[in-house]
Amino acid sequence: MTGNDATETIDRPVVALVMAGGTGTRLYPASRSDRPKQFLSLGGDGDDSLLSQTVSRVGFADEIYVSTAADHADRVREEVPEAGVLVEPAAKDTGPALVYAAHRVREQVGECVLLAVPSDHLVAGGFESSAKTAARAAVETRGLVAFGVEPTRPATGYGYIEPGVSEGEWAEIGQFREKPDEATAEQFVEDGFYWNAGLFAWTPEALLREARDSPLAALVDALDEGDFERGFREVESVSIDYAVMERTDDAYVVPADFSWDDVGAWDAVERVVETDEDGNAILGDGLAIDAENNVVASDGDAHISAVGVEGLVVAAYDDRVLVVPKDDAQRVREIVSELRDQGRF
Repeated sequence: MTGNDATETIDRPVVALVMAGGTGTRLYPASRSDRPKQFLSLGGDGDDSLLSQTVSRVGFADEIYVSTAADHADRVREEVPEAGVLVEPAAKDTGPALVYAAHRVREQVGECVLLAVPSDHLVAGGFESSAKTAARAAVETRGLVAFGVEPTRPATGYGYIEPGVSEGEWAEIGQFREKPDEATAEQFVEDGFYWNAGLFAWTPEALLREARDSPLAALVDALDEGDFERGFREVESVSIDYAVMERTDDAYVVPADFSWDDVGAWDAVERVVETDEDGNAILGDGLAIDAENNVVASDGDAHISAVGVEGLVVAAYDDRVLVVPKDDAQRVREIVSELRDQGRF
């Protein structure tokens, strides 16, 4: 896709790389193997899927690609025909996927700057401005740039970025911090740390340079030799954060000028859907009576009534129903693991 002039100060194309290879297992049963999270709307603008919203959000880029699994490539092409599609050779987390994409985009576009953007997050506000700043930072520093989201609460489900020396519109990254306990999260927020939102900017050359000194080195070598299948066989599943970002000494953070939520589990719905006077978040066809602080979600084929209960997630999609205490929403992945072992996910 050819978009608007992405920036006036960058001497190369800006390419948006939308990452759509995941499943979103913690949102089962809305998210299933044949209907990953990125194809849901989940309280976003209108009925557009999260993927469609993301591609629209990066419309200012000169080119747009979507990186996805082979099983979902045709649906991606149908939903966002304006984007090119890169099919990931294997599902091995964001590390191999992003290195493969950087190599392919460099082959097809040439010298450019990549904006790596998850397809399944909700974003509102000044994304374009922050993205252009991150793209400039990637070109000027020749390093790897992360977006840092200012925390709105001491969340324990996100990683954090400790900023280092400021360089104007961006700062060096002091260090990445793993998902903390509640007390540590409170301290991180007080100390001015950012959430690590999983959004990045870099040139392909910079990412491949850093990946050569990481657990992804074998993949880079194989890609250079034109044998991506061997490269994927020789590397383990690993996130880009662990494989590259946490190891490099050449990383920077740009403060995000937008609101953000990864809608990672069912308890997040109450942050993105208007709640009633009793704190119930209802998505789809549902009703709550004498009930407080519940998440009630359905695809509209089934009506859910919640009476006299508190702090639950009740979700009904297709022929599946989930009931879990809201505080245990992260444990949905345990159900998914069991269903996968049974071949029923």
